[in-house]
Amino acid sequence: MTSTITILNATTLSASPLRDILHEVEKNLRCSVSLQKHSLDIEKTFDTSRGQYYSTAILTQVMKRAPVSTKCVALVDVDVFIPVLSFVFGEAQFGGNATVVSTHRLCNQFYGMPADESLHVQRIAKEIIHELGHTYGLYHCRNFECVMRSSTYVEDIDLKKSSLCNECWQLFEILSLNNLKKNE
Repeated sequence: MTSTITILNATTLSASPLRDILHEVEKNLRCSVSLQKHSLDIEKTFDTSRGQYYSTAILTQVMKRAPVSTKCVALVDVDVFIPVLSFVFGEAQFGGNATVVSTHRLCNQFYGMPADESLHVQRIAKEIIHELGHTYGLYHCRNFECVMRSSTYVEDIDLKKSSLCNECWQLFEILSLNNLKKNE
């Protein structure tokens, strides 16, 4: 069993897709996940020159609020970036307790395509699982289907499974157990 995972919802997603996302994360990481409505001070992280929100600043807010024994995922619906990239789908505190995932570029409408709630839910769940993997200490994987494979484009996310490959799963179990012992 992994440590507790809490998704801090700062989006406009309705209850049904949020339930589906939680279920997918629980199923793939074999843990319980809770959901909390959360208000982050996202406007403080807006970069006027880019017209985007600085994900590291959002992540810092989450890190300050995350209890030691809980992995916290801030789910936001704004476009996020880090200075060296034009955008990111998410960012994690490697080996820590906090991560941020943006739904903004995960929906078909961003690309001028018709809405597809099922695909949107799958993409969000995959990104949450991916970023949580980093909080446990997992690096990017070379396995084409592993959720820990790096995703530069939304199509990369679509090609991945929601699960860890066998090698990443074995490492995840070890890291997760070490994480529990550290927090006892």
